[in-house]
Amino acid sequence: MSSVGVIVSPHITEKAGVLEKKGEYIFNVYPRTNKQEIKNAVEKTYGVKVTKVNIINIPAKRKRVGKHMGHALAVRKAVVSLQKGHAIELMPR
Repeated sequence: MSSVGVIVSPHITEKAGVLEKKGEYIFNVYPRTNKQEIKNAVEKTYGVKVTKVNIINIPAKRKRVGKHMGHALAVRKAVVSLQKGHAIELMPR
């Protein structure tokens, strides 16, 4: 899989901002990607050295829309740790 088809978007929240100070970044990724593909995509896209990748799978939830039941989509997130001295500028300061 190419690096374009791995990372959906950076996951920007308050918690992600706290982790960013520790050198960890959170990305929404496609469901069928593995850790090695995510590592290669981040290194190629942002030009940094990745030391560790953790994956979080959030299952789909059933949601009510009026009288009909639907579902919220499942989400897969990757927490990427970078080598000391490397950083990614996700949000302009």
